[in-house]
Amino acid sequence: MKRILLFVATNLAIIFILNITLHLLGVDRILNAQGTGLNYNALLIFATLFGMGSRDKALVAVSSGLLHAMSRDEAEAVLGHEVTHVANGDMVTLALIQGVVNTFVIFLSRVIGDLVDRAVFKNERGHGPAFWIISIVAELVLGILASTIVFWFSRRREFRADAGGARLAGREKMIAALERLAGLHSQPLPDQMAAFGIAGGIGQGVRRLFMTHPPLSERIAALRAES
Repeated sequence: MKRILLFVATNLAIIFILNITLHLLGVDRILNAQGTGLNYNALLIFATLFGMGSRDKALVAVSSGLLHAMSRDEAEAVLGHEVTHVANGDMVTLALIQGVVNTFVIFLSRVIGDLVDRAVFKNERGHGPAFWIISIVAELVLGILASTIVFWFSRRREFRADAGGARLAGREKMIAALERLAGLHSQPLPDQMAAFGIAGGIGQGVRRLFMTHPPLSERIAALRAES
């Protein structure tokens, strides 16, 4: 849960810092159409440019801690899992999805701030304090909701990576690696293994929406169900 909170907080912090920086630089004035209302075309372009991010390189490393905690076959399966992430372009796709949701968060939060500023506070020229306050609050709320989309994709990619690891190293090795993690779940996972099995417990209700990884039991069941 701590890692999930840090993930959400980091994205919200990036958007917030961009807001402050661009406001200080006067970029927000460009988004006004003749001093009344927002220039939505300019706003969409602005949101896209600052919302998008991507990566074109990937690195898979093996630590001594992982090798000590797992057998050779289990470590081989973990490597197969991570290499599949790279081969599937999961990191690039995840970055693009995050960029898309950030774009909509930035865009919609300002639209909401503008509407409230005009309709509720009757500000007919420029933007008053209400616009910035409402925009920031809307960004926080929309940012948290949008993160559930990113987490959903993250959970789906874990199933694909497990299947890829099973193809590369063997299904039984992949299952054994996941079972090893399940056996360690009663205590905190070592740092060297956390990225492979993060949030591996049972998730229910709202909590499940914020899980980056499916429960380990579901991942094992999915591999066993493969013919």
